[in-house]
Amino acid sequence: MSPAAKAGHECWSYDDQELFDAYARKCVDAGLAAGERVWFVQGRHSGVTAGSLPGGDAVRVVSFEEAYSGDGVVDPAGQVAAYTAVTEEALAGGYTGLRVVADVTALVRTDEQRDAFARYEYIIGRYMRLAPMRAVCAYDRGELGERAVAELACLHESSHDAGVTFQLHPGVTSAEAMLDGELDMSAEELFGTALERTDLDRAGGDVVVDGAGLRFIDHRALLALEKYAASRRTTAVLRTPTGAVARLAGLLELAHVRVEGAR
Repeated sequence: MSPAAKAGHECWSYDDQELFDAYARKCVDAGLAAGERVWFVQGRHSGVTAGSLPGGDAVRVVSFEEAYSGDGVVDPAGQVAAYTAVTEEALAGGYTGLRVVADVTALVRTDEQRDAFARYEYIIGRYMRLAPMRAVCAYDRGELGERAVAELACLHESSHDAGVTFQLHPGVTSAEAMLDGELDMSAEELFGTALERTDLDRAGGDVVVDGAGLRFIDHRALLALEKYAASRRTTAVLRTPTGAVARLAGLLELAHVRVEGAR
């Protein structure tokens, strides 16, 4: 699949800088072909320079400090506001939208950084569902380790080489999340962590987990969803085309999870 056809919010995990730089150039080309304003936010070891990219004024190689205000703990809401402003500026300049390719390894090295950035990844994903912004978020797997990358990768629409079996990403409102892939025993802890980093808000009603793309879910994941919903004093409505999930939920006698057929 070409970069132009990929999901709007993609995680790219790498352990070879040259391979990622080559992919980043393809993403820049795809953005230019789509008439977008393109930002490339360099990692500390990237070989990509402004002179090596096509596109003239449509492409900017942006410093890490300019894009993310340094390498401390990100402010999720503030960072979303910053990219909203850049997207609106791109539209005002006659571009079709904004595409960002960013190596953000430096922002997730500590537990505190990773927790804040994971929450940002989730909410910027919702913005990208509603606005003409696309992003590839890159993480150096060799530096961070597989577990740290997995915590971030699972909150994107799609992920590359990150060892995750599911994607939990936002719907168009804060009361809806999308759940794709498979949730088995190996995903139990990661799924619970991912749920805690969403901003699911019942806003006076139930929250919805759209599992139309869910191929399998076991009892541990259902119990993790039950625990999350109970802690928020809400009901999570899991919509899935798999009838066996409703039967399993019935056997577990869940009080805070209701399974419905996918619409």
